[in-house]
Formats: sequence, C-alpha cells, structure tokens
Amino acid sequence: MGKFSNTVSGLIQWALHTVELWCGGLGLSVNLDKTGLVAFTRKRKLTGFFEPRLFGKTVQRSMSVKYPGVFLDSCLTWKEHVDVKVKKAQNSMWACRRACGVMWGLNPRAVHWFYVIITRPTVTFASLVWWPYCQTASAKRKLSRVQRLAYLGITGAMRTTPTNAVEALICLPPLDLVV
Repeated sequence: MGKFSNTVSGLIQWALHTVELWCGGLGLSVNLDKTGLVAFTRKRKLTGFFEPRLFGKTVQRSMSVKYPGVFLDSCLTWKEHVDVKVKKAQNSMWACRRACGVMWGLNPRAVHWFYVIITRPTVTFASLVWWPYCQTASAKRKLSRVQRLAYLGITGAMRTTPTNAVEALICLPPLDLVV
C-alpha cells in the first residue's frame, strides 16, 4: 500500500477501468464473485481509501485471498497458507495410514514413497515465498505433526514412540528444514 490511500485507490480504479475497456472490446466478462481486493499493509485503518468499482459493482476488500494454490493475507504472515497446507497433508497421511497396518496393507516402502512424492510437495508448494514463517515455533510444531504421521506409518511404531527416536531411524530431514 502506498503512503496515500486515496492515490492508491485512484490508481486501482483507473486500472479496473482499463480492464473494463479491454473486456468490452473482446466480449469478455469478469466473475465478481471470484474477484478480491486485498490491501497489503500493516495499517489497521485505511483512511481515504475508497472501494473501487468494476462493471458498476463495488469490489469488496477482504483480509485474504487465494491465488493459485497460495493463500495471501493482508499482512503476509503466511499463517493461513501453512494451516491449509498442513491440514491437507494431514488428511492425505491419515488416508494412507488407514490403508496400512503393522501386519497388513501398504508396506513401509510404499508409505515412505507416498510421503516423499505426494505429501511433502503438497506442503512445500510455493515455499520460496513463505519460508520465513517456518522460523516460528508454531510453524515448526504444525509441520512436525505432519511428519510424525509419516514416521509412524513408515516404521509401524506405536503412537507413544518418541518422535526423535523415529527420526533417527528414518533419516528424513524435518519439514521446516526441507522448506
């Protein structure tokens, strides 16, 4: 966000007017339900900022937006993005865990493959942008929960087995270091 909110609002409105003209010339339309406006700023209140209009409708400002696979919030904290990716990875690991047991189902090699080839890339997608968030204790804790599910699935160990012991057996680097 620039220093003067009203100037930024004017520039946004001018850009949206250009989009209207371009779409009108090509016979295209814009789905306003899928259109979002996020002001990337640490300011709590934006004085002088007015909501821009696109095709006669006001574009509502929101606190976060999803851009192909990446969740961006207004302060770029990456908390929401990591939460969504961790939840998705946990769901996939639980689906894998339900398909295997100590004496039946997927063998440890298949669970290892599933984690390294499918689950880990899901979590680390776009990590080039959000890796600084991995330095926080809460992010490390969330990422270690996903990896612990993989450890237990690969080794077939009981759920009371210490994470550090299983890490030493498998030799997989922690997810925060992978990121």
